[in-house]
Amino acid sequence: MDGTDTEQVLASKWDLPLALFSLIRMAFGDLPVWAKAIVFGLVGSVGVWTAISWLRGRRSPAR
Repeated sequence: MDGTDTEQVLASKWDLPLALFSLIRMAFGDLPVWAKAIVFGLVGSVGVWTAISWLRGRRSPAR
């Protein structure tokens, strides 16, 4: 490659978030509302648990 190839496409900073959003939308789009609520509730609770654990670790004294 000499750098003059016009078929290269540069990625923007929104390519990865857009791809993840599309993946999640396709994966959970056909589920009933109660199933979506369970999945998002579990994911949300893991996120909250992780945040609380991280904050507790930051507040503990350094050894």
